[in-house]
Amino acid sequence: MAVQAARTRGKVAALAFPVLDRWRGPIQVLLDVTAWFVAVFGSALLRFDFDLTRWSQSDLLLAAVIAAGGQFALGWYFGLYRRRWRFGSFEEVAALALTAGVVGTALFVISRFLFVPRLVPSSVAVGCGFAALLGMSAVRYLWRMGIDHGRRPSEHSTEPVLVFGAGEAGCELVVSMLRNPDSPLFPVGILDDDPAKRRLTVRGVPVIGTRDSIAEAAERTGAARLIIAIPSADAELFRDLTHRALAADLKVSLLPKVEEVLAANGSHVSVADVRPIQTRDLLGRMEIHTDIDQIAGYITGRRVLVTGAGGSIGSELCHQLHALAPAQLVMLDRDESGLHALQLRLQGKGSLSDRNLVVADIRDPAALSRMFREHRPEVVFHAAALKHVPLLEMYPAEAYKTNVMGTLNLLELAAEHGVVRFVNVSTDKAADPMNVLGRTKRLAERMTAFASTQADGTYLSVRFGNVLGSRGSVLETFASQIAGGGPVTVVHPDVTRYFMTVEEAVQLVIQAGAIGNDGEALVLDMGTPVRIDDVARQLIAAADRPIQIEYTGLRPGEKMHEVLLSHDEIGVTASHPLITHVPVPPLDPADLDLDEDITDASVLAEIELWCGATGQASAS
Repeated sequence: MAVQAARTRGKVAALAFPVLDRWRGPIQVLLDVTAWFVAVFGSALLRFDFDLTRWSQSDLLLAAVIAAGGQFALGWYFGLYRRRWRFGSFEEVAALALTAGVVGTALFVISRFLFVPRLVPSSVAVGCGFAALLGMSAVRYLWRMGIDHGRRPSEHSTEPVLVFGAGEAGCELVVSMLRNPDSPLFPVGILDDDPAKRRLTVRGVPVIGTRDSIAEAAERTGAARLIIAIPSADAELFRDLTHRALAADLKVSLLPKVEEVLAANGSHVSVADVRPIQTRDLLGRMEIHTDIDQIAGYITGRRVLVTGAGGSIGSELCHQLHALAPAQLVMLDRDESGLHALQLRLQGKGSLSDRNLVVADIRDPAALSRMFREHRPEVVFHAAALKHVPLLEMYPAEAYKTNVMGTLNLLELAAEHGVVRFVNVSTDKAADPMNVLGRTKRLAERMTAFASTQADGTYLSVRFGNVLGSRGSVLETFASQIAGGGPVTVVHPDVTRYFMTVEEAVQLVIQAGAIGNDGEALVLDMGTPVRIDDVARQLIAAADRPIQIEYTGLRPGEKMHEVLLSHDEIGVTASHPLITHVPVPPLDPADLDLDEDITDASVLAEIELWCGATGQASAS
């Protein structure tokens, strides 16, 4: 019955208010004119103790006619009856107050100086202006309430939500939900950490607690979703609120940043702006300031080589470098499908007939030598690598052949051909390395540092953590597992990792190439580590069915928490606030005792010798 009654009220309102709105101008004129008549006679009643026989009623009627005529004339002039203002807006109320003030003053002047005796007592002339303004405002308020009530969505056919944030954006969102009859969301409570807002109510929706009250508020109101309505919120707040909401069995959505709202609709906050929380919201977006002049100085007009160009990092590198107008952009990868996708992205075609697309393996020094002779690169970004920790633990020789010997091949050819700048893309796993990936990348960093002492150009490494959404990343794995119905596998509930979007990572890699010095590892600021379990639960919350989480335990070579610097490394932030400079001890490749006979056992012994159990160079 309640549902039916709500629907009936909605239908009546839907029919009535469009009709009233169509005749809004004439109706407002009639109501405002009536307000002046009531105000004049009401003020006189109060003035004469409810005995109108003590004053000429014809004079009172004439005063009311003058006031009503003035209201209509000035109201038309100020736009009150020409739909100049949004109904019930502050602008309309201000225009109404101005009109009533002018009319009231005019009535006082006319009564006092043009009529002998006075048309009405001075107290009536002054009082009726305030009374008329009060009456006209009250009519508008009630009309506006009726409109809003007619637009109010049914509580029984919408999803009950809690809104976190009682600021301007949050209040505007609550109003938007309550004034949209098609809104799928209905606000049942507001949460805010500001003690000054504890007694605030927005259109009948009260502030009922803080972030600590999320679970209690959800149980008390029956809410099914939490909307984070703080556009300026950082990743730490998103993670905390998401963790609390998921623990209370609430879905999580958010109101995006103001620039996203303006880009979407160019107007005020609305229900349509609410979107599901995304993983990048939990990670945060860093504001990266890039010195274009520095970058252009070593990229624009030069021949640039990118290895691993078909991969996630490599393809984004090519995309951003392409925009900097190099004289030639050579894109090397052993994966022809990756090169095909890259050409489609950069050129909108996939003919694969461009000589700047090079199919080669960095393990093959002869193929690399031919490529260097043909293209003569001046700047090299070395992003080719094997990177999956569990596989490389099983096949360490393959990791060594690519990550160490492949890097050595490129370093030797770069020195031979006079490369101006060589940027080796490394990983946070090279800091205090405890797995094959980290140790082979640490060796690559040290060989790059050695090359800086031998060659004329600048040779450096750039170190960062997991790239959000890259091929084979944990997010891709989770998405695949969720699509398959689960379970989602997480190694440990407390394991954390650093994350960065590929666009941010590459932007900083290119900047690092401009400011890095010989032999350094430049460490990119990855923000705050993120619990993988939180990421998994957030993705599961957006799924359309229940998904289980299965904890598998740390695999060989995996850390509970990654670090960006080894325990004995001291970094210095110099030219860029998000880039730390770290000296790297050189390693002469001639000291490596691996030539033709590369086996898993020999590789493990060699990387243990040069990296040790915690990533330190062996004393020997």
